[in-house]
Amino acid sequence: MKYALGPVLYYWTKADIETFYSAASTGDADVIYLGETVCSKRRALKTGDWLELAAAVARSGKQVVLSTLALIQAPSELTEIKRYLDNGDFLLEANDIGVVQMAAENGLPFVAGPALNCYNAYTLRILHRQGMVRWCMPVELSRDWLQNILLQCEELGFRRQFEVELFSYGHLPLAYSARCFTARSENRSKDECQTCCIQYPQGRQVLSQEQQQVFVLNGIQTQSGYCYNLINELPSMQGLVDVVRLSPQSMETLVMLKHFRANEQGQRPLSLSQNADCNGYWRRVAGLTLVE
Repeated sequence: MKYALGPVLYYWTKADIETFYSAASTGDADVIYLGETVCSKRRALKTGDWLELAAAVARSGKQVVLSTLALIQAPSELTEIKRYLDNGDFLLEANDIGVVQMAAENGLPFVAGPALNCYNAYTLRILHRQGMVRWCMPVELSRDWLQNILLQCEELGFRRQFEVELFSYGHLPLAYSARCFTARSENRSKDECQTCCIQYPQGRQVLSQEQQQVFVLNGIQTQSGYCYNLINELPSMQGLVDVVRLSPQSMETLVMLKHFRANEQGQRPLSLSQNADCNGYWRRVAGLTLVE
């Protein structure tokens, strides 16, 4: 089993990003995803900066994957993605079906990111024929669903031709919108947001009337209020999952990655909190639930 650090979903300063990936490049991850996936207005690092950072991380021996936006809305964004396609060195993660098409037209392999709506083996077969080499399944699917899909892939004769990746730690990206929720929460329009999301390096909490944290606002992205944590579910992934993805929340995610590796066979489980952690989707129950 391999371990991956997904792309940073929040708007961090350039210094914070560089500090994080400097530490990650000598850490326990096998795969490191780089790039902006939420909003093209977040330009602490420009495309050239991401490519330079990718080259630096790759020199540490990690597999580097360049992640792309989950919601493409402008021709300028396509131009930036084309620069990623033309990089010549690194695998691409497609989070928008338009990027899948661009990669296929260029004959390039890609990772199908969790933002793609892929719920059955026939869709997976189409993506595989277009160049998919790894699939990170949508976050709301369960172990049972994954097992059934992979059985269908076996019947269709292509199960062993791609890797399976699972989003296993972090606030889950549940929905995307053309509107910016963080800007609206500050009574700003999206066009005049002043990239206020940089003030919320772990997103902005949304509480219910009962003071339960039900969501986290992150630009155009709505995330789960609780942190998804499948550290104690690793034994149940055996034979199904090839790559375990942790979504960076802070520098502490690198410590959590060590805990994941130590518990791969279930020998060092962690105690989780009913008011902060969840694993419901994997267990096929309500998402905010933590099943012990």
